[in-house]
Order: sequence, then structure tokens, then C-alpha cells
Amino acid sequence: MGEEMYGKHEKEKEGELYALLHISPQASDEEIRKAYRQWAQVYHPDKYQSLQMKDIATENFQKIREAYEILSDAHKRQIYDIYGMEGLTSGLELGPRLKTPEEIREEFERVKQRREEEKFAAHVRPSGSFLANLSLPQLLNGYSLIKGMAMASEVQSHVSKKDTIVLSGNLAVTGESGGGAATAMLRHQASSVSSIEIVASAGLRSLVGFQTSRHLSLHSTGTLGLSVSLKDGSLNLSNTWTRQLSEVSSGNIQLVLGTDPTIAVGWQRKEEKNSAAGELKFGPTIFGASGHYTHHFSPKSHGRIGGRIGSTALEFEVGGGRRISDYSTLRMFCTLGVQGIFWRIELHRGSQKLIVPVLLSRALNPFVATAALIFPSSLYAFLKVIYLLSRVCIIKPYYHRREERKTLEKRKMTLAQVLEGKAAAENAQTLLHNVSMRKKDKQAARGGLVITEAIYGNLKGHRKSVEEPVLDIENELPPPTLDVTIPLNFLVDDSGQLKLHEGIKKSGIMGFCDPCPGEPKQLKVSYSYQGHEYEVVVDDYSGLEIPQENHRRSGAFS
Repeated sequence: MGEEMYGKHEKEKEGELYALLHISPQASDEEIRKAYRQWAQVYHPDKYQSLQMKDIATENFQKIREAYEILSDAHKRQIYDIYGMEGLTSGLELGPRLKTPEEIREEFERVKQRREEEKFAAHVRPSGSFLANLSLPQLLNGYSLIKGMAMASEVQSHVSKKDTIVLSGNLAVTGESGGGAATAMLRHQASSVSSIEIVASAGLRSLVGFQTSRHLSLHSTGTLGLSVSLKDGSLNLSNTWTRQLSEVSSGNIQLVLGTDPTIAVGWQRKEEKNSAAGELKFGPTIFGASGHYTHHFSPKSHGRIGGRIGSTALEFEVGGGRRISDYSTLRMFCTLGVQGIFWRIELHRGSQKLIVPVLLSRALNPFVATAALIFPSSLYAFLKVIYLLSRVCIIKPYYHRREERKTLEKRKMTLAQVLEGKAAAENAQTLLHNVSMRKKDKQAARGGLVITEAIYGNLKGHRKSVEEPVLDIENELPPPTLDVTIPLNFLVDDSGQLKLHEGIKKSGIMGFCDPCPGEPKQLKVSYSYQGHEYEVVVDDYSGLEIPQENHRRSGAFS
């Protein structure tokens, strides 16, 4: 049915036909007929003698009549509410074939689901990491700075709605030795609560195996795995139980039986600003404990402390990271342990990682440890000050002017469309003028609602063009706003109230147009009521009801 059509309906829901008749999308048939009769009294061509006025009236009356014919037909209105005008003008067979709203929505959901399945089946997710192990002591002793390198890559591809193939590989080099491995896995979603994985690996760890997972209850999951080594035929059996302890925490127990049996108990907790995790691991030849705590200072930055202690490690780690773009995060950690003093620098971009561990000293030298902890934070603070200064003095003005240039260039591209729209709006306002003025005078005589000024469009861009005409191109373009005082005075009802319906784009109202396509728009209304002055600004899709006491200008009297 057209992905674009669906996107338009879900994202915009402009409801231009409802705006033309000035009615709510929930309007009854009687309200639609009443609105049509009201507008027909203004725009019917037979009311005008002048040929020019008759042509203007004919053009606007055709819009009103088309809106009425669609919205007064229950079936056409259903199509329009779901698909917009495209559903009525694109020649689809949807209208003639389907008779009820339920049928229309069912067909719509079927098309949507089919497109999602096609997109899902074609979805491929690559990921990878690259590690460069550096050593300063090795460099100072006259050897290469690079101690070792490693890389890993993985590609996931959905071959069907329930089946996924994962291909991965890794290579590692340390000194003059190295190795690698390649792995293939097939994951099958057996049901909504269980899955099966079949794995085969060749290289340093040649094996075949399978793993199955199942939701045991609403809060518990069990995983069972079995693998066979192709080198010595040894078996490894693993069993993991995971349980959701609360809304923000979970725990797990893992039992591994085989050549190196172990049992591990883990715990994780994740809140909006804090997260923590810990694990205890025991076995005949190994024991250890590890944990870390992360605090998010802002949506862009976080700090982390962690540590490990056991038969193979004794270390403490502190560091943090910052998001440097929508898809990139830079992290840096300092590690102190029995293996020496390290920095670890990580760059995460999407699903790709660059990791650079740097060995600073093999011994736990207090001076080196202090410098390793202080230098990164001092450097970060210094760079942040430099960045803030450059942002205020250089970057922000540059991007500001660049965005201005883009906006003005876009206005130049849509100039013909805007001029045509403004001309049509002015013509529509010409026919509204007399009735609008009579309503305004009637309200003014009894101290009722009088719209003194109404401006629609990009109000910020309008103020800037008036106060700071910085670019020559701007002088060639009309302001990104439209005076809509006349149509709003016309829409004031006999009781002295004005209501604009929520969820309807205001550019569709008779006497309005879109003065700046693609830009955010607002409506600013200044009005008087019972001797007081009022002012309100609303967004394009927001509703408006006036008069309201909270719109009153403080200290303003007539």
C-alpha cells in the first residue's frame, strides 16, 4: 500500500480537509454540513459580480466542496483518515474492495507486516573490534612500541523470521607468534519462549556444539550447552540459570563441567543513572571475584570504577567515557595491578570498537601510578576548556551561519511554491475581509474578542530577518511568516470565542498557507477582550482556545 503512504499517515496526520472546513477530526455529519454551508456563503461564485472576484471564489469554493464531498462520504472519510489524499487519488483498489473500517485496517496491517518481514529478512548486522597492544617500557628498551595486535569480526544475517546465521572470526599476533579462529552459528527461534543454537569453530579452538535457551517462567531463563573439542574429543557441559530479581536487577548461576570445571555466581543492577555488576567464580584450579560500578553524570558522560582479585589477577581500574557524537563514544581507563600500570583507550562507533591498551610500567611505581591517574583527568579538563572556548568563539558561530545558509538556500528552492501559496492565501483573505471586519466591529462594540494581530510561520526566523539581515540572499526572499489576522477574526464565533483544533496543521485553514516548508512553525496571536490585552504563541499542531486569562499581558490595559 506504499511505505511512504504509511509513513506520511503515521508521522504527519495533517488533516488538511478538516482544516479547510475548520472542524475536528471527530466531527459529526451534522457538524460537517454546517461548516460547509458556512463557508459556501462566503465562497460561492454566484455571490460576486466582478470577474476577478468570481474566479477567486470559484477556486476556493472547489476546495471547500471537495473537502465536503470526501468527509461527508463515510467510506471515503475512512480511507482519508487512514491513508490521506494518496489513498483516494493513487488509483488503489482498496476503496472499492473493502467495505468496513475493520477490513481497511486489517489490509493495512497485512501490508505493514509484509514490508516489515521483507526488511527484517534483508537485515544484516556487522560488528567488529581492533586491538593494538602498546608498551612504553618495550619502546624505551629499543624495541617496537607495538606489543601485539588482534582483530575480530562478526556478521549476523536473518535468513528468515525465525533463523539467524552468525559468521565470526578472529586473529591475534603477539611477538612472533599468532593464531586465529573462525566460527559459524545457526540460531533458530523454536517458539516465543525457546531457541536453539548450533555452533562450529575451526582454528585454535576447533569444536562443535549446541546450546538451547528457554524461559522457565515470567522472570527466569535457563540455558543448556554442550560442546565437543575436535582436537582431543573432550566434552564441556554448561548450564546457566538467570532470574530477574527486580525491575532493575538480575542474577545468574553458571555451572561448567569438563576439562576445567567452574561455578560462577553473578549479579547485575541497572538504573537510570547508575549500574553495577559483580561475579564470584570458583573451580579446582581457579578462583576469583570481580565487580564494577558505573555512574552517568549526564546523557553524554559517565565514570566507572572496577576491580578483580583472584588466582590469576589482582587489579583496580578507574576511568570514564563521553559520547562525542550520535554514534561514537570515547572511553579511557587507568588500571593498576600485579601486571603493571596500564592505560586503556577505547573508541566505540556503532558496532565497531577500537581498543588500545598502553603498558606504562611493569612495576607498581607510586610516581607513575599517580601520574597515570592525574594526567588523563587534567588533560580532559584542559581540552574541555579549550573546546568550550572554541565552541563559543568559533564552532557555534560557524554552525549557526551554516544552518542559516542551509535554511535560506532551502527557502530559495521553495520560493515559487511559497509565492503561489501566499497569493492563494491573500485571495482567500480578500473574500473573507468584509465578513471578518463586520465580526471584528461587532465584537469590539461589546468589548468581546478582537484579534489585533496574528502571525503564522517560523517566528524565530522572522525576528532574525527583521533584526539581523546578515545574508544578501535573504533580501531576495519573502519573510517566513504570514499575517492571518483576517481569517482568525472571521473564525471568532458569535459567543466571542475562537477554537483551533489540536492535531491539525494550521496551514490548511482557509486564508492560511505554509510560508516556510520544512521549517518549524508557530502561531502568535495578540488579542483584546473586555478592555485587556492578551498574547499567546502555540505550535503548529497544538490546539488553541481563546480568550484565556493566562494569556493576559501583565499591566496591559486599554
